[in-house]
Amino acid sequence: MFELPSGAEIQGIIASVKASVGFFIPEIYLSVLFMLLIVIDLVAKGRKNNLLSITTLLGLAGSTVFIYQQSALPAGELFFGMYVLDEFALFFKYFFVLSAILAVIVTMADEQFDREVKSMGEYYALIVAMVIGMIMMASSADLLMIFLSMELVSFTGYILAGYFKRNPRSSEAALKYLVYGAVSSGLMVYGFSLIYGITAQTNIIKIGLELAAHGSDSLVMILATLLVLAGFGYKIGAVPFHFWSPDVYEGSPTPVTAYLSVASKAAGFALLMRFFYVAIPHGGLPPEDKLSLDWHSLLMILSVASMIYGNVVALWQKNVKRLLAYSSIAHAGYLLLGILVMDQFGTQATLFYLLSYFLMNFGAFYVVILISNKTGSENLDDYRGLGKKMPIAGAALTVFLISLVGLPPTVGFIGKLMIFSALLTKGSLYIWIALVGIMTSVISLYYYMLIPLNMYLRESKQTDEQSMKLGMAPQIIMAVLMFMTLYFGLFFTPLSDFAKYSSAIFGITLQ
Repeated sequence: MFELPSGAEIQGIIASVKASVGFFIPEIYLSVLFMLLIVIDLVAKGRKNNLLSITTLLGLAGSTVFIYQQSALPAGELFFGMYVLDEFALFFKYFFVLSAILAVIVTMADEQFDREVKSMGEYYALIVAMVIGMIMMASSADLLMIFLSMELVSFTGYILAGYFKRNPRSSEAALKYLVYGAVSSGLMVYGFSLIYGITAQTNIIKIGLELAAHGSDSLVMILATLLVLAGFGYKIGAVPFHFWSPDVYEGSPTPVTAYLSVASKAAGFALLMRFFYVAIPHGGLPPEDKLSLDWHSLLMILSVASMIYGNVVALWQKNVKRLLAYSSIAHAGYLLLGILVMDQFGTQATLFYLLSYFLMNFGAFYVVILISNKTGSENLDDYRGLGKKMPIAGAALTVFLISLVGLPPTVGFIGKLMIFSALLTKGSLYIWIALVGIMTSVISLYYYMLIPLNMYLRESKQTDEQSMKLGMAPQIIMAVLMFMTLYFGLFFTPLSDFAKYSSAIFGITLQ
């Protein structure tokens, strides 16, 4: 029979919530910023007004102050174990806020928004809402909170992908994103229900303890693992859950594509790592079981398949955004390699790789936008001769692409070096997987270098050089991103130390 809680119990609940709110300040601040942007849009009508973009930039930058203040707080669980604060979560809070700041800067440079969109208030508000959802994904420690945060990110992503309502490609991208997202979410929730049925718990720490203490039915656990991985795999864009990526990346507004390829992918990895390391840390099945198929086996298959498929299919792409979409699938495979190691070095390598991917991928998409503004095209053939007419853009894009390959002296080289070094410490099987990663990186060299080949070694189709000149602000932003990509490739210790500090999940450093 249901009993109402006593007065003392209610007071205890209220006190616990009040204590948790003090650790929730950045999320509250960003929620206020979300509502403020909507109000400003209603008051200051018209997208030509820069008030919205400046407010968004200043508001997002201000949130870093509250995130920094949280670094002095002890790691712990909030809101009855549904939410956590630790070094791992802080890393991704910084990551998502900086990604949103760059997304706003990239949006301001995209002239297509001037032609397609009348008001930008909802757009910037949705960017902020997506940051809130991704932060919650990285901090979620309960199956219910995981689902709610993922849906917040997904719904905002659907709207942003179709933000150019009069553009058929954008509408198609949003529809495909919605359909694939709905299916993957349904599969994931069904997997959660099976895990709850096995353990009678929704908190991932308690799920891990329950599985370690009592085990589980092998067949049910295999099914639950596959279903949950379908939801996470969709978010990170790994094979075979990648079908949405090429069409959505090509059809979405380019700033949204850059944002999804970096921030949304990182949110998926944050959730995958926390769930993988905590809820089912050893695969979830006894090794003597004939049906044994653990997390390691599944992630190995996904990683190898993503690296091979993404790099091979990218060879035939003629649209630069679509090429970068298949490149993103391949990079999901490289990131999974660090998770396979399942120790502090592997976690550190994965976080460092995310930081390097943040710089080089945002930089590449920023240059693609600037070139598209001048040429009106994203086709590879229309990049001919642009290296001479847009020298800084050509140099910057070449550096970003070299970094995506993983060649020195760029930060991408250090990222892949750390990933492969972590694998080489784990035995012969991991050495073979590392070799697959190295060979697929060699394949990627071909299609990445097709772009500089067109830019520098082929004659331009454009005759009016004056129309190809860029303003001072875009050139400064490109130069800064290019400098950071090269600088952290030579002096990578600060990023490496930050990644190492952030590898502690629930305040516990993996051994």
